[in-house]
Amino acid sequence: KRRLETKESAISLAISGITKKFKVKPNEIECLETKYDNDSGDWYVALGWNDNRAIIKMDSVQAIITEIKEI
Repeated sequence: KRRLETKESAISLAISGITKKFKVKPNEIECLETKYDNDSGDWYVALGWNDNRAIIKMDSVQAIITEIKEI
């Protein structure tokens, strides 16, 4: 069973990861795009804050962030 079942839960986890890694306040972060990969079961969330952008890849079964990639 997937723990990250909804887009909202994936966005919430992604924002949490960005606030911890980059010391940004949650209200400064904007969700740019979300995508769910049916084949791998991964969520991809693109977030932006100030002049920064990042793509956060998450495993929907384990509900963990597997990669944070700045773009």
